[in-house]
Amino acid sequence: MDRNILQVYFIMGSNNCDGNPLTVLEQALKGGVTLFQFREKGQDALTGTAKKQLALHMKELCQRYQVPFIVNDDIELALEIGVDGVHVGQEDMPIQQVRKLVPDHWLIGVSATNRQEAVQALKDGADYIGVGPIYATGTKADAKQPIGVDGVQQIRQQVGDLPIVAIGGIKQAHVSALIEAGADGVSIISAISQASHPEQAAKEFSAPFL
Repeated sequence: MDRNILQVYFIMGSNNCDGNPLTVLEQALKGGVTLFQFREKGQDALTGTAKKQLALHMKELCQRYQVPFIVNDDIELALEIGVDGVHVGQEDMPIQQVRKLVPDHWLIGVSATNRQEAVQALKDGADYIGVGPIYATGTKADAKQPIGVDGVQQIRQQVGDLPIVAIGGIKQAHVSALIEAGADGVSIISAISQASHPEQAAKEFSAPFL
């Protein structure tokens, strides 16, 4: 995979933003996000047809801006609408099982909160790992203990060249230190989805990579 697509990795569901999620996504795409993950989970998340319709509209927007579109965990939905990849957590379906179900060219990302999980993801053949939480975050109710910049450095040493994206409470001021620690990019939810100007927020996250 082209690791540059991980640089500004935006993750969002309808319940992560105050406004219209499609408006927020389009502004973020205009601002330069490089990869988008549809994560419709948690309180007030859409289900069934409403979830599928939103996913289709978001996929269409991403295609218009030539940004890969990834679905979090919902393999069934991903296969139904046709996407660029899926992302699974430690409690979701194992990578080997996912590989058997999805097209060969799909990206498969996996979350890792420590070195052991990261090494396992490497052995299992993940295309990239989302490591974190780096800092404390309010987006996930069950978020693990923050690993900080040092945690990214340690995971990088363990997984060699495997692409890594840092996630969890990341603000624009943190980006340079995370890149130096070995991250290929940063994953952002609320710092873009709840920004008063999502396009401007996305531009600020893109700046260190330009």
